[in-house]
Amino acid sequence: MLNRLVIPARRLLPTHAFARGVSVLVGGTAGAQLLTIAAAPLLTRLYTPEDFGLLAVFTAFLALFTVLAAGRYELAIPLPEDDQDAANLALLGLLCIVVTTVLAAFGVLFWSAPIALALGLPDLASYLWLVPFGILLIGTYQVFNKWAVRVGRFDQIARTRIWQALGTLGMQIGASPLGPVGLLGGQAAGQGVGATGLALSALSRPEFRRCSLVDIVFQARRYKNFPIYSTWTGLFNTGSLQLAPIVFVALYGATVAGLYGLTLRILTMPVSLIGQAVGNVFLSHAPEARRRNELPALVESLHRKLAILGIPPLVSLMIIGPEFFANIFGEEWRKAGIYAQWMLPWLYIQFQWSPLSMLASVLELQRDAMLAQLFMLVARFGLLFGLFVAGAEADTAILAFAVVSAVVYLLQQAWFFAKVDVSFARSMRFELVNLAMFSLLSLPLIVLYLRESLSLAWFIAGMVPLSAGWVWLRIRHEAVPPFGSQAA
Repeated sequence: MLNRLVIPARRLLPTHAFARGVSVLVGGTAGAQLLTIAAAPLLTRLYTPEDFGLLAVFTAFLALFTVLAAGRYELAIPLPEDDQDAANLALLGLLCIVVTTVLAAFGVLFWSAPIALALGLPDLASYLWLVPFGILLIGTYQVFNKWAVRVGRFDQIARTRIWQALGTLGMQIGASPLGPVGLLGGQAAGQGVGATGLALSALSRPEFRRCSLVDIVFQARRYKNFPIYSTWTGLFNTGSLQLAPIVFVALYGATVAGLYGLTLRILTMPVSLIGQAVGNVFLSHAPEARRRNELPALVESLHRKLAILGIPPLVSLMIIGPEFFANIFGEEWRKAGIYAQWMLPWLYIQFQWSPLSMLASVLELQRDAMLAQLFMLVARFGLLFGLFVAGAEADTAILAFAVVSAVVYLLQQAWFFAKVDVSFARSMRFELVNLAMFSLLSLPLIVLYLRESLSLAWFIAGMVPLSAGWVWLRIRHEAVPPFGSQAA
């Protein structure tokens, strides 16, 4: 009976290898995203903006450690032609995670109180013990996730996305009477859900039984540029985004950081979930596309599809941001909707670039990626501290941070497009034409809403089918890259 249902459902998926992989992963991540969005209004009523400020700072610490946890060797797992080399890389990444977890535990033991006091959040010291726990779980998941990417187990990755969302939200809602520890603990443990299933699936393969210390050391040397350069790249990239809540807490207080943190969390859902899904499939296919001289076509086609997909939410939320946040999350979160309007152009560009940033791994341009991320870090936080010294208010700082972020992401995109021989100018023209096209198409709804002739609910009800139809028609007219013609 089950087969009679599953087989027809599988026929609905695209037949091309790349598109099929994206469809499976996006399906799983979309389900996880819907769960998170559905639970967000409940969480904003169970926890205060100050609690979300603590979560933003805690998440920043966790992200900074987990990006270093496996020494960035996990990014190299899809690259070797031989599965045995990839298995040795996976075990190398796990050894690095154990070392990072132990170091983090010592750091929390000795410095949690001074760190919390320096940030003006003495309560934070009581929750930092969750950081090593989260590093171990999330780091292990990242390693085996990349193994699943290598072997094309996108269906398994998609299932873990759902379980991660359910685990995180279940713990955060169920433990809400405990206060912020429920919010923070759910974030630490929930993101590691799925690591066990991926690990058992990988470790059952014969390659892992044939691993040796000599081979692990050889792979460490072969891919030494990943820890040497990609570690700094990942740290600068994560730091340029995740350090912002820490800076906002230290300079402007927990409430501002909480409003900013919730806005970033909601808006980056499609960036992190769909972006990671597409990026994983891209990383799985790009090495072979490069060997066949088809990488530029793959990059340009994927960028165009992502640009089209991001335009409707960009236009819609720029119009309804404050009202949408106030209605969904509560009136005290209306300011977050204003922050959302300022941050949308930056996150739209990041949405396109996030999957394609894997080009640094595919082309082994770790040094270039490191310099690009260092530039972003310096530009963002140099501006923030300059504004603070000048006496700027929190709103001015957040607006300036968003503008600089958008500009730097555009420069990064241009840099790497040149490396892969894709015209950045042609890509920008394509985006602007499609942005103008959709804006004109949706203009009647926008005008009616701004003149208060259309309620928020009716505006959304009109934009959803309009957006879906426009995206479907535009993507349908985009050519499939040559490499995507391989059957799944």
